[in-house]
Amino acid sequence: QVQLVESGGGLVQAGGSQRLSCAASGRTFSNYAMGWFRQAPGKEREFVAAISRNSRTTLYADAVKGRFTISRDRSKNTVHLQMNSLKPEDTAVYHCAATGGVVVTTQYEYDYWGQGTQVTVSS
Repeated sequence: QVQLVESGGGLVQAGGSQRLSCAASGRTFSNYAMGWFRQAPGKEREFVAAISRNSRTTLYADAVKGRFTISRDRSKNTVHLQMNSLKPEDTAVYHCAATGGVVVTTQYEYDYWGQGTQVTVSS
């Protein structure tokens, strides 16, 4: 089992920045590729970003490419999502997830999920 707890959400103005964190506990953090997904009201959950176990590979959704950066800190068992140039359409509940497989964008490949943190971007 892997437990994931997100933090760092809140209200931010359009054009601003926010950094989300996801703390992992349980099994060895380095054994898992990590991802961020988001779900806006009335919409399906969608992929945002993912990072491989060794941090060499990162994947991004087209909608966030160039604005968001995913990273991981092995010493703290934490994965971060740095979000810059935020837009109102980035408003959503952001979830982190862990997969024992290779880094992927498909949410169904992820085994463990956090409860999520709300990000609201005002115009």
